[in-house]
Amino acid sequence: MSDSRLIIVTGLPGTGKSTLARTLARHFHLPLLAKDSIKEPLMQALAAHVVPSRQLSDAAFAVVFSCLREVLTGGRGALLEGNFRSGEHESAIQAALPEPSMAIAQVLCRVPESQRQSRLTLRHSDASRHSGHRHADEAERPPVCDSFLNLPGKRLVLDTGAAVESVEHVLLTELNPWMNPDTQRRAAHA
Repeated sequence: MSDSRLIIVTGLPGTGKSTLARTLARHFHLPLLAKDSIKEPLMQALAAHVVPSRQLSDAAFAVVFSCLREVLTGGRGALLEGNFRSGEHESAIQAALPEPSMAIAQVLCRVPESQRQSRLTLRHSDASRHSGHRHADEAERPPVCDSFLNLPGKRLVLDTGAAVESVEHVLLTELNPWMNPDTQRRAAHA
């Protein structure tokens, strides 16, 4: 049995998933597979074609799940980030797992709706984001991506509207022991 772990960071657009996922990936030295890291280049490459944002999202998710299979086959854990859809993405994630009993933790990011809408408004003026995101952001309303995936494992709901240090502290306090179970077992036997 492998000790590799899978962390899934999910939630609605504008809830701080990407920022949190980058922090966790650095802290745990995990490869980060983020849907928008794939969707952005697809938008750039297909700029001359009119492809609905949802179709590009589906294509980006397919690439993420394929890459996940490769990363996990190598014996490493991974961190997935995206606005995963409950009832739709579970089978692709399970198919990528090298063993069905692999440890999974899900972090569901949430903020008050007024704060989320403010963040989305700021994104519209962000020149570094492809304009194709704008319609997807506005179309995403609860509960489409505002729930855990139907997968076993640890589940954490996190208010990412709190101070960054507070969010990181809570998450790392919860996830450090989960990521390092041998350390916890040794401490219990000492």
